[in-house]
Amino acid sequence: MENFNTSFGEGFILVGFSDCPQLELILFIYISIFYSLTLFGNTIIIILSRLDPRLHTPMYFFLCHLSFLDLCYTTSTVPQLLINLSGLDRTISYGGCMAQLFIVLALGSIESMLLVVMAFDRYAAVCRPLHYTTIMHPLLCQSLAIAAWVGGLMNSLIQTSLMMAMPLCGLHYLNHFFCEMPVFLKLACEDTGGTEAKMFVARVIIIVVPAALILGSYAHIAQAVLRMKSMAGRRKAFGTCGSHLLVVCLFYGSAMYTYLQPTGSYSEREGKFVALFYTIIIPMLNPLIYTLRNKDMKGAFWKVLERGRDRE
Repeated sequence: MENFNTSFGEGFILVGFSDCPQLELILFIYISIFYSLTLFGNTIIIILSRLDPRLHTPMYFFLCHLSFLDLCYTTSTVPQLLINLSGLDRTISYGGCMAQLFIVLALGSIESMLLVVMAFDRYAAVCRPLHYTTIMHPLLCQSLAIAAWVGGLMNSLIQTSLMMAMPLCGLHYLNHFFCEMPVFLKLACEDTGGTEAKMFVARVIIIVVPAALILGSYAHIAQAVLRMKSMAGRRKAFGTCGSHLLVVCLFYGSAMYTYLQPTGSYSEREGKFVALFYTIIIPMLNPLIYTLRNKDMKGAFWKVLERGRDRE
């Protein structure tokens, strides 16, 4: 079989959803709408968090980072998918594919670590309310955000480097709509046991460990909430933590399905639809989850609209 990863001139053909031609037009329409909503919703969160002084808190500081990540994450895959669905061009160069793989892994890893930081923020707010402002000092918030970015980039660099060192064989077809790690592993033309073991350890560190830390923090939060005598206090605590916990479940559920199952049992067809969920649906839902139940964010939104009307 032909070994083709030694030449950067060789590219790939992204199969995408061409094996389901009856779905391509429907998917193109819906994905275009979802992508537009994702851009709008996450941009609004970033703008409101910057304009309204009431939102200059650690919670919204980290939420801005999450929204920016979602904007970058969807933009790294969705435009390519829309071109693919339109049938204009299904090809991607080897260098472009490796770049996309690095970016997708980096952004996903950063989000995984950022969700841990956001869980710590909620733990401090609920379990240590009197010391919250001291604990979540702006310098600490910035340091935690930088640590999440650096850690995610390092994880992606390691996994992408391991992937690039593997010889790939066979046809130049990727049965996916973007360059995804499990699909690449199926193209390897030699025993990948050692490399897969290293990648699996990296994925456990970046997915399982953060998920365990988040569950641990929410166990302490649940205990603190149950000890509250005020029902209003309980509702406020559940309101601020419930949104984050829902995002955590959606993100880590899809990540574990994609990255923690053995390569041999990975279904490329199912993987494409799961990938649609975590590259398009989750980034679109995040702004809705964080704003529909958030009085501060809704108040800031109407305040900005009123300012616009007054200027007119």
